[in-house]
Amino acid sequence: MTQLPSVVPSEAPSSAPPAARTYARSLPVVPVRARGLTIEGADGRRYLDCLSGAGGLALGHNHPVVLEAIRSVLDSGAPLHAPGLATPVQDAFTGELFTTLPRGLAESGRILFCGPGGNDALDTAARLVRAATGRDGPLAARRPGSPYDATALGGAEPAGLLVEAVRSGDGVHPAPDDWLRRVRADATACSLPLVADETETGVGRTGTFWAVGHSGIVPDVMVLSKAIGGSLPLAVVVHHDSLGAGQPADPSGPFRGNQLAMAAGTATMRYVRDNGLAERAAVLGERMLNGLRPLTRAYGCVQDVRGRGLMIGVTWTDPDAPDDASGRSAALAQAVTVQQECLRRGLIVQLTGRRSCEIRLMPPLTITDEQADAVLDRLSDAIATVSRTSRRITTPRPPKEAGAASPARTP
Repeated sequence: MTQLPSVVPSEAPSSAPPAARTYARSLPVVPVRARGLTIEGADGRRYLDCLSGAGGLALGHNHPVVLEAIRSVLDSGAPLHAPGLATPVQDAFTGELFTTLPRGLAESGRILFCGPGGNDALDTAARLVRAATGRDGPLAARRPGSPYDATALGGAEPAGLLVEAVRSGDGVHPAPDDWLRRVRADATACSLPLVADETETGVGRTGTFWAVGHSGIVPDVMVLSKAIGGSLPLAVVVHHDSLGAGQPADPSGPFRGNQLAMAAGTATMRYVRDNGLAERAAVLGERMLNGLRPLTRAYGCVQDVRGRGLMIGVTWTDPDAPDDASGRSAALAQAVTVQQECLRRGLIVQLTGRRSCEIRLMPPLTITDEQADAVLDRLSDAIATVSRTSRRITTPRPPKEAGAASPARTP
């Protein structure tokens, strides 16, 4: 019997490997110390890290509350790994997590601890909704502009619908709130569980504690990972208890009892909530977006600036532009050069999107106003340098109006 995939995308995925797998090849930095936004390399140079561990470092590197939470478990003599067993550390994590959830899930939700990664949680979510609905199909991913097509599933009825309030794997793409509300209504009308993937968007990243909060929808299932582990590997699935009758007996992965990750995650979520970091991400993110948008007018090679909260993407020219004489994507070549110029200026950024032609910024939620200004200045200067030296002819943009603010500067 052919095993169906857990998720069927609504469009062809990017052919580029996940950026997290290529950091070492593209970023020749050997970190030896780190705190907050700053990494110190073996060469003694300091860098502003806008990768945040691919979104896993909501509070940045080695935040004091995270270190204290980890030390407290180590010093207590408690088990470090206890899959399938209730522990005080797990109870504290679950209690803090449920405090942050949308009301419909917080009041009637259950939790499944999975393997350490987001893919483990997605697999668990798929098996959960299959068991609950009796359907063998995968989760059907929904994206704005890509209507649901049952033929993409090979004739199998989907077990549920999967959405991301802000996509990031193929570039940063915030979903319109009205569209998310329509998908929620469609899922209800079709008796399909709605699964929200909050792997990268959760814990305040987009300006609300969970990205679904912008639209006000309450999914039936939430897939959570990365930041909920407070910098350590952890993934969970939260689901409405109405789906629990047929839930799988054994969630994915043997490494689902990581007590250090639960303690670090509890400390991280509590700190974000107590200090209003989600609300600050909304304000500071909009400020950074406003500082970056003038780049699209100043430089013909900058195609678009998108984002929500502290999850921002800058698209470098057209990913479908003709390749150069060597067969290499001209857009990718320039994006790589921008990344290298950023590194020369002490700024670490990630390439993502179609053909890796988008620069992604995901600084920690603890970034200061001064650090945000430094990030914008260094990125703007790198783009200006590449734009001046590029041999590619780009479509000219209208000249700036007299008195207009300099790109990447904020009022």
